[in-house]
Amino acid sequence: MSKSAILVLADGTTYRGLSFGATGTTIGEVVFNTGMTGYQEVLTDPSYRGQMIVFTYPELGNTGCNDEDEESRGPQVRGAIARNVCDRPSNWRSTSSLSDYLKKHNIPGIYGIDTRALTRKIRVLGAMNGGISTELDETDLLELIQTAPDMAGLNLVREVTTTKVYEWSEVTTNVWEFKPATEPIIEKQLTVVALDFGIKRNILRRLASYGCRVIVVPASTPAEEIMKYNPDGIFLSNGPGDPAANIEGIETTKALLTSQKPVFGICMGHQILGLSLGAQTYKLKFGHRGLNQPAGLEQKVEITSQNHSFALDPDSLLNADVEITHLNLNDRTVAGLKHKTLPMFSVQYHPEASPGPHDADYLFEQFVTSMRTSRDV
Repeated sequence: MSKSAILVLADGTTYRGLSFGATGTTIGEVVFNTGMTGYQEVLTDPSYRGQMIVFTYPELGNTGCNDEDEESRGPQVRGAIARNVCDRPSNWRSTSSLSDYLKKHNIPGIYGIDTRALTRKIRVLGAMNGGISTELDETDLLELIQTAPDMAGLNLVREVTTTKVYEWSEVTTNVWEFKPATEPIIEKQLTVVALDFGIKRNILRRLASYGCRVIVVPASTPAEEIMKYNPDGIFLSNGPGDPAANIEGIETTKALLTSQKPVFGICMGHQILGLSLGAQTYKLKFGHRGLNQPAGLEQKVEITSQNHSFALDPDSLLNADVEITHLNLNDRTVAGLKHKTLPMFSVQYHPEASPGPHDADYLFEQFVTSMRTSRDV
Protein backbone atom coordinates (compact mmCIF):
# COMPACT_ATOMS: atom_id res chain seq x y z
CA MET A 1 0.00 0.00 0.00
CA SER A 2 1.27 3.49 -0.86
CA LYS A 3 1.88 5.90 1.98
CA SER A 4 -0.43 8.91 2.29
CA ALA A 5 0.91 12.27 1.14
CA ILE A 6 -0.32 15.85 0.99
CA LEU A 7 0.30 18.72 -1.39
CA VAL A 8 -0.18 22.21 0.05
CA LEU A 9 -0.06 25.43 -1.99
CA ALA A 10 1.03 28.84 -0.74
CA ASP A 11 -2.61 29.99 -0.63
CA GLY A 12 -3.44 27.19 1.82
CA THR A 13 -5.17 24.84 -0.64
CA THR A 14 -4.54 21.21 0.32
CA TYR A 15 -4.66 18.12 -1.90
CA ARG A 16 -4.54 14.65 -0.37
CA GLY A 17 -3.11 11.73 -2.28
CA LEU A 18 -0.57 8.92 -2.18
CA SER A 19 3.21 8.95 -2.14
CA PHE A 20 5.51 7.69 -4.87
CA GLY A 21 9.22 8.09 -5.15
CA ALA A 22 10.93 9.16 -1.93
CA THR A 23 9.11 9.93 1.30
CA GLY A 24 9.70 13.08 3.32
CA THR A 25 9.07 16.78 2.69
CA THR A 26 9.97 19.03 -0.23
CA ILE A 27 9.25 22.66 -1.10
CA GLY A 28 9.30 24.32 -4.54
CA GLU A 29 7.42 26.38 -7.10
CA VAL A 30 4.46 24.40 -8.46
CA VAL A 31 4.23 24.54 -12.27
CA PHE A 32 2.52 22.38 -14.89
CA ASN A 33 3.78 20.64 -18.04
CA THR A 34 1.34 19.75 -20.83
CA GLY A 35 3.54 17.25 -22.67
CA MET A 36 2.11 13.80 -23.36
CA THR A 37 5.50 12.11 -23.24
CA GLY A 38 9.11 12.59 -22.15
CA TYR A 39 8.63 12.65 -18.39
CA GLN A 40 12.18 11.49 -17.65
CA GLU A 41 13.73 14.14 -19.89
CA VAL A 42 11.53 16.73 -18.17
CA LEU A 43 12.44 15.56 -14.67
CA THR A 44 16.16 15.72 -15.48
CA ASP A 45 16.10 19.10 -17.28
CA PRO A 46 18.15 21.54 -15.12
CA SER A 47 15.79 24.36 -16.12
CA TYR A 48 13.28 22.84 -13.66
CA ARG A 49 15.58 23.29 -10.67
CA GLY A 50 13.61 24.56 -7.68
CA GLN A 51 10.25 23.52 -9.10
CA MET A 52 7.66 20.77 -8.61
CA ILE A 53 5.98 19.62 -11.81
CA VAL A 54 2.31 18.90 -12.28
CA PHE A 55 2.10 16.49 -15.22
CA THR A 56 -1.21 17.04 -17.03
CA TYR A 57 -0.98 13.73 -18.90
CA PRO A 58 -3.13 11.37 -16.77
CA GLU A 59 -0.62 8.55 -16.22
CA LEU A 60 3.14 8.53 -15.77
CA GLY A 61 5.64 5.71 -15.73
CA ASN A 62 4.34 3.43 -18.50
CA THR A 63 7.74 3.21 -20.19
CA GLY A 64 9.83 3.26 -17.02
CA CYS A 65 13.20 5.01 -16.76
CA ASN A 66 16.71 4.44 -18.12
CA ASP A 67 20.12 6.11 -18.13
CA GLU A 68 19.97 7.13 -21.81
CA ASP A 69 17.03 9.51 -21.45
CA GLU A 70 18.58 11.68 -18.75
CA GLU A 71 19.24 15.29 -19.75
CA SER A 72 21.61 15.74 -16.78
CA ARG A 73 22.91 13.73 -13.86
CA GLY A 74 19.57 12.63 -12.44
CA PRO A 75 16.36 14.50 -11.60
CA GLN A 76 16.61 18.26 -11.03
CA VAL A 77 13.07 18.88 -9.81
CA ARG A 78 12.00 19.25 -6.18
CA GLY A 79 8.95 17.03 -6.63
CA ALA A 80 6.57 15.32 -9.08
CA ILE A 81 2.76 15.51 -9.11
CA ALA A 82 0.62 13.06 -11.10
CA ARG A 83 -2.92 11.76 -11.47
CA ASN A 84 -1.83 8.13 -11.70
CA VAL A 85 1.50 6.30 -11.74
CA CYS A 86 2.32 2.97 -13.40
CA ASP A 87 4.55 0.75 -11.26
CA ARG A 88 4.96 -2.00 -13.89
CA PRO A 89 6.55 -0.34 -16.92
CA SER A 90 6.60 -2.09 -20.29
CA ASN A 91 9.46 -1.00 -22.55
CA TRP A 92 12.58 -2.78 -23.76
CA ARG A 93 14.75 0.17 -22.71
CA SER A 94 13.38 0.40 -19.18
CA THR A 95 15.76 -0.37 -16.30
CA SER A 96 13.57 0.79 -13.41
CA SER A 97 10.13 2.08 -12.57
CA LEU A 98 9.54 5.82 -12.27
CA SER A 99 8.84 5.48 -8.56
CA ASP A 100 12.07 3.57 -7.93
CA TYR A 101 14.00 6.07 -10.05
CA LEU A 102 12.74 9.02 -8.00
CA LYS A 103 13.30 7.12 -4.76
CA LYS A 104 16.91 6.44 -5.77
CA HIS A 105 17.45 10.18 -6.20
CA ASN A 106 15.47 11.17 -3.08
CA ILE A 107 12.75 13.05 -5.00
CA PRO A 108 9.25 12.90 -3.44
CA GLY A 109 6.12 12.62 -5.52
CA ILE A 110 2.36 12.59 -4.97
CA TYR A 111 -0.33 10.96 -7.10
CA GLY A 112 -4.04 10.31 -6.88
CA ILE A 113 -5.03 13.98 -6.91
CA ASP A 114 -7.11 15.94 -9.42
CA THR A 115 -4.33 17.36 -11.61
CA ARG A 116 -6.89 19.01 -13.91
CA ALA A 117 -8.27 21.10 -11.05
CA LEU A 118 -4.75 21.91 -9.86
CA THR A 119 -3.67 23.00 -13.34
CA ARG A 120 -6.73 25.23 -13.72
CA LYS A 121 -5.94 26.81 -10.36
CA ILE A 122 -2.37 27.63 -11.44
CA ARG A 123 -3.66 29.08 -14.72
CA VAL A 124 -6.00 31.40 -12.79
CA LEU A 125 -3.80 32.36 -9.84
CA GLY A 126 -0.36 31.82 -11.37
CA ALA A 127 2.52 29.57 -10.40
CA MET A 128 3.13 29.58 -6.65
CA ASN A 129 5.22 27.84 -4.05
CA GLY A 130 3.98 24.60 -2.58
CA GLY A 131 5.08 21.57 -0.65
CA ILE A 132 4.72 17.77 -0.70
CA SER A 133 5.01 15.83 2.54
CA THR A 134 4.45 12.35 3.94
CA GLU A 135 5.33 13.44 7.48
CA LEU A 136 3.89 16.90 8.21
CA ASP A 137 0.31 18.09 8.53
CA GLU A 138 -0.99 20.92 6.36
CA THR A 139 -0.43 23.60 9.03
CA ASP A 140 3.24 22.82 9.58
CA LEU A 141 3.85 22.35 5.86
CA LEU A 142 2.24 25.71 5.04
CA GLU A 143 4.53 27.43 7.55
CA LEU A 144 7.55 26.00 5.70
CA ILE A 145 6.15 27.05 2.33
CA GLN A 146 5.63 30.62 3.48
CA THR A 147 9.33 30.95 4.36
CA ALA A 148 10.51 29.72 0.93
CA PRO A 149 11.85 32.37 -1.49
CA ASP A 150 9.91 33.26 -4.63
CA MET A 151 11.35 32.31 -8.02
CA ALA A 152 11.56 35.97 -9.04
CA GLY A 153 15.02 37.23 -8.08
CA LEU A 154 16.38 33.71 -7.48
CA ASN A 155 19.70 32.68 -9.04
CA LEU A 156 19.64 28.89 -9.36
CA VAL A 157 22.30 28.65 -12.06
CA ARG A 158 24.96 28.21 -9.39
CA GLU A 159 23.29 24.95 -8.33
CA VAL A 160 23.34 23.32 -11.77
CA THR A 161 26.34 24.68 -13.70
CA THR A 162 29.40 22.53 -14.17
CA THR A 163 32.23 23.06 -11.68
CA LYS A 164 34.95 22.29 -14.22
CA VAL A 165 35.66 22.66 -17.91
CA TYR A 166 35.01 19.59 -20.05
CA GLU A 167 34.68 18.61 -23.72
CA TRP A 168 31.62 16.87 -25.15
CA SER A 169 31.95 14.43 -28.05
CA GLU A 170 28.83 12.22 -27.97
CA VAL A 171 26.62 12.76 -31.02
CA THR A 172 22.92 12.13 -31.51
CA THR A 173 22.09 8.50 -32.28
CA ASN A 174 18.90 6.82 -33.42
CA VAL A 175 18.03 6.31 -29.75
CA TRP A 176 16.75 9.90 -29.81
CA GLU A 177 15.25 9.48 -33.30
CA PHE A 178 17.14 12.44 -34.74
CA LYS A 179 18.55 11.98 -38.21
CA PRO A 180 22.26 12.79 -38.58
CA ALA A 181 23.04 16.38 -39.43
CA THR A 182 22.44 17.12 -43.11
CA GLU A 183 25.68 19.09 -43.39
CA PRO A 184 28.84 17.14 -44.33
CA ILE A 185 31.61 16.68 -41.80
CA ILE A 186 33.49 19.96 -41.42
CA GLU A 187 37.01 19.78 -42.85
CA LYS A 188 38.40 21.99 -40.09
CA GLN A 189 36.44 21.40 -36.93
CA LEU A 190 34.56 24.35 -35.46
CA THR A 191 35.15 25.08 -31.78
CA VAL A 192 32.13 26.09 -29.73
CA VAL A 193 32.43 27.26 -26.13
CA ALA A 194 29.17 26.54 -24.32
CA LEU A 195 28.43 28.67 -21.27
CA ASP A 196 26.66 26.26 -18.92
CA PHE A 197 23.69 27.83 -17.13
CA GLY A 198 22.14 24.36 -16.79
CA ILE A 199 22.70 22.84 -20.21
CA LYS A 200 20.72 19.87 -21.52
CA ARG A 201 22.71 16.97 -22.92
CA ASN A 202 20.81 16.89 -26.19
CA ILE A 203 21.96 20.43 -26.98
CA LEU A 204 25.52 19.16 -26.71
CA ARG A 205 24.67 16.13 -28.85
CA ARG A 206 23.20 18.30 -31.59
CA LEU A 207 26.22 20.61 -31.66
CA ALA A 208 28.53 17.59 -31.83
CA SER A 209 26.35 16.03 -34.54
CA TYR A 210 26.97 19.09 -36.70
CA GLY A 211 30.71 18.51 -36.41
CA CYS A 212 31.53 20.94 -33.61
CA ARG A 213 34.16 20.54 -30.95
CA VAL A 214 32.20 21.55 -27.84
CA ILE A 215 33.95 22.93 -24.75
CA VAL A 216 31.61 23.40 -21.79
CA VAL A 217 32.61 26.00 -19.19
CA PRO A 218 31.10 27.06 -15.84
CA ALA A 219 28.57 29.91 -15.84
CA SER A 220 31.01 32.11 -13.90
CA THR A 221 33.70 31.91 -16.61
CA PRO A 222 34.75 35.46 -17.62
CA ALA A 223 34.89 36.51 -21.27
CA GLU A 224 38.69 36.67 -21.37
CA GLU A 225 38.93 33.02 -20.31
CA ILE A 226 36.39 32.00 -22.96
CA MET A 227 38.34 33.80 -25.67
CA LYS A 228 41.52 31.90 -24.74
CA TYR A 229 39.96 28.84 -26.41
CA ASN A 230 39.84 30.81 -29.69
CA PRO A 231 36.24 29.75 -30.27
CA ASP A 232 34.51 29.93 -33.63
CA GLY A 233 31.25 30.48 -31.77
CA ILE A 234 29.77 30.85 -28.31
CA PHE A 235 26.67 29.07 -27.07
CA LEU A 236 24.49 30.37 -24.21
CA SER A 237 22.53 27.52 -22.62
CA ASN A 238 19.19 27.05 -20.95
CA GLY A 239 18.98 27.20 -17.15
CA PRO A 240 16.78 27.72 -14.08
CA GLY A 241 15.71 30.69 -11.99
CA ASP A 242 15.42 34.38 -12.74
CA PRO A 243 17.67 35.36 -15.67
CA ALA A 244 18.04 38.92 -14.36
CA ALA A 245 19.63 37.50 -11.20
CA ASN A 246 22.39 35.85 -13.25
CA ILE A 247 24.63 38.91 -13.11
CA GLU A 248 27.80 37.02 -14.02
CA GLY A 249 26.28 35.58 -17.17
CA ILE A 250 24.95 38.97 -18.27
CA GLU A 251 28.29 40.71 -17.71
CA THR A 252 30.17 37.94 -19.52
CA THR A 253 27.83 38.13 -22.49
CA LYS A 254 28.14 41.93 -22.60
CA ALA A 255 31.91 41.56 -22.80
CA LEU A 256 31.58 38.95 -25.56
CA LEU A 257 29.55 41.33 -27.74
CA THR A 258 32.77 43.05 -28.79
CA SER A 259 34.35 39.77 -29.96
CA GLN A 260 32.36 39.67 -33.22
CA LYS A 261 32.03 35.90 -32.64
CA PRO A 262 28.74 34.19 -33.57
CA VAL A 263 26.52 33.67 -30.51
CA PHE A 264 23.55 31.30 -30.22
CA GLY A 265 21.30 31.31 -27.14
CA ILE A 266 18.52 28.95 -26.08
CA CYS A 267 15.91 29.65 -23.36
CA MET A 268 17.81 31.35 -20.51
CA GLY A 269 20.60 31.96 -23.02
CA HIS A 270 18.05 33.87 -25.11
CA GLN A 271 17.10 35.97 -22.09
CA ILE A 272 20.73 36.54 -21.10
CA LEU A 273 21.54 37.76 -24.61
CA GLY A 274 18.59 40.14 -24.48
CA LEU A 275 19.56 41.42 -21.03
CA SER A 276 23.15 41.97 -22.17
CA LEU A 277 21.79 44.16 -24.99
CA GLY A 278 19.86 46.35 -22.55
CA ALA A 279 16.47 44.62 -22.54
CA GLN A 280 14.47 43.61 -19.48
CA THR A 281 12.71 40.42 -18.46
CA TYR A 282 9.50 39.77 -16.53
CA LYS A 283 7.91 36.73 -14.91
CA LEU A 284 5.06 35.07 -16.76
CA LYS A 285 1.91 34.18 -14.84
CA PHE A 286 2.32 30.43 -15.25
CA GLY A 287 5.00 30.11 -17.92
CA HIS A 288 5.22 27.90 -20.99
CA ARG A 289 5.94 24.20 -20.45
CA GLY A 290 5.03 21.67 -23.08
CA LEU A 291 5.84 20.12 -26.45
CA ASN A 292 3.43 21.81 -28.85
CA GLN A 293 3.90 25.56 -28.45
CA PRO A 294 3.55 27.35 -31.81
CA ALA A 295 6.21 29.95 -32.57
CA GLY A 296 6.85 31.99 -35.66
CA LEU A 297 6.49 35.23 -37.56
CA GLU A 298 5.23 36.32 -40.98
CA GLN A 299 3.20 33.16 -41.69
CA LYS A 300 6.07 30.82 -40.75
CA VAL A 301 5.20 28.51 -37.87
CA GLU A 302 7.24 25.98 -35.90
CA ILE A 303 5.86 23.64 -33.26
CA THR A 304 8.27 23.88 -30.38
CA SER A 305 9.22 22.46 -27.01
CA GLN A 306 9.22 25.14 -24.31
CA ASN A 307 10.06 25.38 -20.62
CA HIS A 308 10.41 28.81 -19.07
CA SER A 309 8.96 31.14 -16.43
CA PHE A 310 10.35 34.45 -17.72
CA ALA A 311 10.21 36.36 -21.00
CA LEU A 312 11.85 39.37 -22.61
CA ASP A 313 9.84 42.59 -22.47
CA PRO A 314 9.28 43.57 -26.13
CA ASP A 315 9.08 47.28 -25.27
CA SER A 316 12.55 47.11 -23.73
CA LEU A 317 13.91 45.76 -27.02
CA LEU A 318 12.93 48.89 -28.94
CA ASN A 319 16.18 50.68 -28.09
CA ALA A 320 18.33 47.58 -28.59
CA ASP A 321 19.91 46.92 -31.97
CA VAL A 322 17.91 43.72 -32.43
CA GLU A 323 15.08 42.33 -34.50
CA ILE A 324 12.35 40.03 -33.15
CA THR A 325 12.38 36.88 -35.28
CA HIS A 326 9.79 34.70 -33.49
CA LEU A 327 6.75 35.17 -31.29
CA ASN A 328 4.94 32.61 -29.18
CA LEU A 329 1.72 32.42 -31.19
CA ASN A 330 -0.40 31.62 -28.14
CA ASP A 331 0.32 34.83 -26.23
CA ARG A 332 2.60 36.87 -28.55
CA THR A 333 5.55 36.86 -26.15
CA VAL A 334 9.04 37.20 -27.63
CA ALA A 335 10.30 33.78 -28.75
CA GLY A 336 13.33 34.72 -30.85
CA LEU A 337 15.63 37.59 -31.76
CA LYS A 338 18.72 38.40 -33.76
CA HIS A 339 21.19 41.27 -33.70
CA LYS A 340 20.92 43.59 -36.69
CA THR A 341 24.65 43.85 -37.32
CA LEU A 342 26.40 41.17 -35.24
CA PRO A 343 26.18 37.37 -35.85
CA MET A 344 24.09 36.75 -32.74
CA PHE A 345 20.66 35.15 -32.42
CA SER A 346 18.59 33.30 -29.84
CA VAL A 347 15.28 31.54 -29.27
CA GLN A 348 13.14 31.12 -26.18
CA TYR A 349 12.25 27.53 -27.05
CA HIS A 350 14.23 24.27 -27.29
CA PRO A 351 15.25 23.27 -30.84
CA GLU A 352 17.17 20.28 -29.46
CA ALA A 353 13.83 18.79 -28.33
CA SER A 354 14.30 15.73 -26.07
CA PRO A 355 11.39 15.62 -25.66
CA GLY A 356 9.54 17.43 -28.39
CA PRO A 357 9.28 18.13 -32.12
CA HIS A 358 12.29 18.61 -34.39
CA ASP A 359 10.91 21.54 -36.40
CA ALA A 360 13.59 23.95 -35.19
CA ASP A 361 16.69 21.79 -35.57
CA TYR A 362 17.69 24.00 -38.51
CA LEU A 363 18.84 26.59 -35.95
CA PHE A 364 21.92 24.48 -35.19
CA GLU A 365 22.75 24.44 -38.89
CA GLN A 366 22.20 28.22 -38.95
CA PHE A 367 24.70 28.57 -36.09
CA VAL A 368 27.26 26.40 -37.92
CA THR A 369 26.81 28.40 -41.12
CA SER A 370 27.34 31.63 -39.18
CA MET A 371 30.56 30.28 -37.68
CA ARG A 372 31.84 29.15 -41.08
CA THR A 373 31.10 32.54 -42.58
CA SER A 374 32.84 34.37 -39.73
CA ARG A 375 35.86 32.06 -40.03
CA ASP A 376 36.18 32.86 -43.73
CA VAL A 377 36.02 36.64 -43.26
